[in-house]
Amino acid sequence: MNCAYHPDVETNLRCGKCDKPICPKCMVQTPVGARCRDCAGLDKLPTFSVSTRYYLIATGTALGMAIACGAAWGLIEWLVPIFSLNLLLAPAAGYAIGEVVSVSVNRKRGTGLAVVGGIAVAVSYAVTFFFPGALPFGLFSIIYHIIAVALGIFIAVTRLR
Repeated sequence: MNCAYHPDVETNLRCGKCDKPICPKCMVQTPVGARCRDCAGLDKLPTFSVSTRYYLIATGTALGMAIACGAAWGLIEWLVPIFSLNLLLAPAAGYAIGEVVSVSVNRKRGTGLAVVGGIAVAVSYAVTFFFPGALPFGLFSIIYHIIAVALGIFIAVTRLR
């Protein structure tokens, strides 16, 4: 007899519930014996099942945090014009956005939430342009700002993924 999921694999195992032939790769060990994937009821972890409601909450929270972090980032950059400070401010904004969004959606995780967090860091950086002297000038400065924003996006994404 051959496995129901892998027809090229011979097996003597059967699901304890539906009696379907299964190979050791397909077998799921449960407290009541070996089961096939269908009968074992393997579902997505609740942490990674994100509903539309949570995406709306995450988007609103991320936008609010992006504006707040961008204002703080721009104000600090304007008051303390140290060139390398962006390498600290961008990851700080990314961490703050990622953490607040995570808390607002009950610590859910997922790719969609990571995208929302990454976009929020980019919006946060865009908010800094409303402060005087925030626009980068010169190739080195532009590359430096891109690296700082990429670092912030990375931090936000790792908090939400």
